[in-house]
Amino acid sequence: NGMERDRSAPLRQIINISMQEALHPMTALEQTPVIPLIQSEAPEIAVQIAEALKAGGLTTLEVVWRTDAAMDCVEAIRRQVDGVYVGAGTVLSPSQVEEAHGRGAEFIVSPGLHLGVVEKCQHLGLDIFPGTATPSEVQLAVNGGLETVKFFPAALNGGPPMLKALSSVFRNMKFMPTGGVSAANLASYLELPSVIACGGSWLTPNQEIEAGNFDAITKLAQDAVSIARTIRSSN
Repeated sequence: NGMERDRSAPLRQIINISMQEALHPMTALEQTPVIPLIQSEAPEIAVQIAEALKAGGLTTLEVVWRTDAAMDCVEAIRRQVDGVYVGAGTVLSPSQVEEAHGRGAEFIVSPGLHLGVVEKCQHLGLDIFPGTATPSEVQLAVNGGLETVKFFPAALNGGPPMLKALSSVFRNMKFMPTGGVSAANLASYLELPSVIACGGSWLTPNQEIEAGNFDAITKLAQDAVSIARTIRSSN
């Protein structure tokens, strides 16, 4: 099997993904501004999580690099789940960007702002959402040519009021708050024009995954989509 013989070949060269099957991440986020986080030790479980989220209407997925199997999970989802955009999260270094890109990640999310990571993503043509928490970090991102950043950890750094303050001075910057976002406060973030999307692990609770209750994940996704569409349609 050619796939097995040459695992070093970039995934995009050895699988055929039709661009009609999945929207560009930014376009997808405008339609459904929620990014669920997937964390798994097992690629086959990650695929089931991705299918459950897709069934609930969420198609932009972030696989967080918090397990040794994270990139196996990215690759498995890319191969087995059509119509989703898959990114790698918790990416900390330029070398991790290269590995994630080779395994099929279509965008990169970092907890912090590292210019080497940003430059590597820009060189590879990958969307990058680096973490920011202060005006200095956002200003650094602006001058690095970025138009969208992660705001992390969102709740601990002041939540919507802090985002309003940042947005008043960085008027063209879009934010992706993550960390402490839940179904209970999702609307308060999405009401802000500067918020392009919210990321969160509330959509993929470990308890439900361990129990094999993927229908519960689909229901959480559907609830998030409903909240998001209600808010965005009224804005």
